[in-house]
Amino acid sequence: MRFSLPASALALALLTVSSVSIGARRDDDIDARSSAMTVEAKKLADSGKLDEAVDTLETALAIDPRNRAAYISLAQISQKQGLPGKAIRFYRDVLTIEPNDVAALAGQGNALIEKGAITRAKDNLARIKQLCTRQCPEIETLGQKIAAAEAKPVVAVEAVTPKPVVSEAPAVKPN
Repeated sequence: MRFSLPASALALALLTVSSVSIGARRDDDIDARSSAMTVEAKKLADSGKLDEAVDTLETALAIDPRNRAAYISLAQISQKQGLPGKAIRFYRDVLTIEPNDVAALAGQGNALIEKGAITRAKDNLARIKQLCTRQCPEIETLGQKIAAAEAKPVVAVEAVTPKPVVSEAPAVKPN
């Protein structure tokens, strides 16, 4: 009799813990509504309605924050808008969810090249080469973009030396 209350409390606790693990979803199980909104947003982006596509993707991420495709689409739209820093952040969000996402590594490498961070883009290329056991198209495209970026001449402030011009100022008459 004196053990019935603690035993029932323990049974209730075990029942609660086991039901939580049964109801949990797998990491790659994305909500269907979020996936559908991602597809809809891609259609909007392709038709040039970038702001509407961003709104739809943000809603998709509110439904399921593990939707990597939505983050990648947001990053691609950011690159179209000329915002490589924002794109890098979205790709980083994808890599937080799945560190071995080759598409995110390649996209982030492209955005890094746009920002001028060629060394970091080379790091992404090396990581992609480690992950791909067979030939991946991302290796070739990112490698070509890195080579093209390295071939561009670097214009630095030191490259242009100003030539000072000395001239006399007109004399000011006292009042």
